[in-house]
Amino acid sequence: MARHVTRSRILVNTVAAWGVGFVIFFPILWMILASFKTELEAFTIPPSFLFFDWTLENYETVQSRSDYLHHAMNSVILAGGSTLIAMLIAIPAAWSMAFAPTKRTKDILLWMLSTKMLPPVGVLVPIYLIFRDFGLLDSRAGLVFILCLGNLPIVIWMLFTYFKEIPKDILEAARMDGATIGKEIVYVLTPMAVPGIASTLLLNVILAWNEAFWTLNLTTSEAAPLTVFIASYSSPEGLFWAKLSAASVLAIAPILVIGWFSQKQLVRGLTFGAVK
Repeated sequence: MARHVTRSRILVNTVAAWGVGFVIFFPILWMILASFKTELEAFTIPPSFLFFDWTLENYETVQSRSDYLHHAMNSVILAGGSTLIAMLIAIPAAWSMAFAPTKRTKDILLWMLSTKMLPPVGVLVPIYLIFRDFGLLDSRAGLVFILCLGNLPIVIWMLFTYFKEIPKDILEAARMDGATIGKEIVYVLTPMAVPGIASTLLLNVILAWNEAFWTLNLTTSEAAPLTVFIASYSSPEGLFWAKLSAASVLAIAPILVIGWFSQKQLVRGLTFGAVK
């Protein structure tokens, strides 16, 4: 028997959800507002929320000082390239672990997850030396490789959980009809797991887009993405909050737009298999 939910309870839950959402979104809202202030108004205490002299000076300064399109294009290439390669590797790997497991499958999954527990700074020196010796410093190919490997364990884990929810009988029926392993993955498994694959893809793009540690340490200018673009506004002379906020808004705008238009697909994928 379904439990009756009163209007007051719905109202309380709605208000609480909006309150939590506002608290989470408030730093982003504050950053957007600061980007339209002068440097003096950005440091004013007590701060002004809406009643200040709005200006586009910071955006003009950022555009004239830095090549935004160059950094944005690098972010698109790095996030898109690393995600594409990771998905090409992860889908067959997750299929193997979900539908052809061995005694060591759980150990392998735990080992992959354990690699995310290691602080990246612990392997910075050997990675830097490898990149230097192979000529990969400040190169898009090198960063695509390192971002792909960094996010691959999470991608495989997510796809593995999604694939486990798909009945094995369907795949066995495809094999009886003469489908090869490749056709089984491409024409049977992948279409059935589209919500899970889409959410995994979007999450991987976001993680790669926001990656700062490797991009700051392995690039200078040629392959520098938007994370380096933001960091360039932190200087020994001090922090220029208004200009830093403008640069940050320009950096997160593309990923916010993608997230807004794909939120239904993302939620659907993250809840995929939650209800039997």
